[in-house]
Amino acid sequence: MTHSFASRATLRTSLAALVVLMAACSTTQDAELKGSAEKLYADAKEEMASSNWAGAIKNLERVEGRAGGSLLAQQAQLDLAYAQWKSGEKAQSQTTLDRFIKLNPTSAGLDYALYLRGVINFNDELGILGAVSEQRQSERDQQASRESYQSFKQLSEQFPDSKYTPDAKQRMDFIVNVLADYEVHVARYYLRRGAYIAAANRAQQAITVYPQTPAAEQALYILGQAYDRLGLTALRDDANRVLSKNFPDSKLTAESLGRETRAWWRLW
Repeated sequence: MTHSFASRATLRTSLAALVVLMAACSTTQDAELKGSAEKLYADAKEEMASSNWAGAIKNLERVEGRAGGSLLAQQAQLDLAYAQWKSGEKAQSQTTLDRFIKLNPTSAGLDYALYLRGVINFNDELGILGAVSEQRQSERDQQASRESYQSFKQLSEQFPDSKYTPDAKQRMDFIVNVLADYEVHVARYYLRRGAYIAAANRAQQAITVYPQTPAAEQALYILGQAYDRLGLTALRDDANRVLSKNFPDSKLTAESLGRETRAWWRLW
């Protein structure tokens, strides 16, 4: 009986010691993982500082894996998106940001995530190919511009006091002008090719959606020209009357409408 009691006591003592040992090992491992993640993050920042984006990406991905769920992991994810963008991996950067925004809706870094997502799409329209060819931004596909605008809009609405919001609003104004120019560009294209109904529709779109932009002047002129070619004299006169009222000093002519202005990238 005494022997059995002693055995049970010894067993309990051994189990308790094992639990303590396991807890100590776990604490040690956690500390090692944290230290390792912090070291990897420090290395990644050094790589970013020297523009070694590939090295930074590798270390930041490892930080995410070792510090999952922590503030360090969140910061690493944002830095990862930036590094991916700088290395030319635009699609992967967007995916990283979308994942961050979805998983961290209350993060202190959400405003930066929205801003970076907007900048990535904004800069997609400022590419080297456009500069080399002097291709007007309004002549290019505008999907990236629209996505950029939506990101900046969400940022300015959710975080009006963010340090990124003033710049985002300036970029939004620029994007609106670009989108308006795009509608006018398409309307001009149709007008030159005799597609007068299509020209009138696109010009009307520019006037309705972007009434306060500089492109509204050309849109009104194109609208009047399209109606004139269609024989719709009353609508033509209305368009010309609105043009004269809103742009009394307008000197637009069919010849001036056909001339290209300076490349967009020289204006920015």
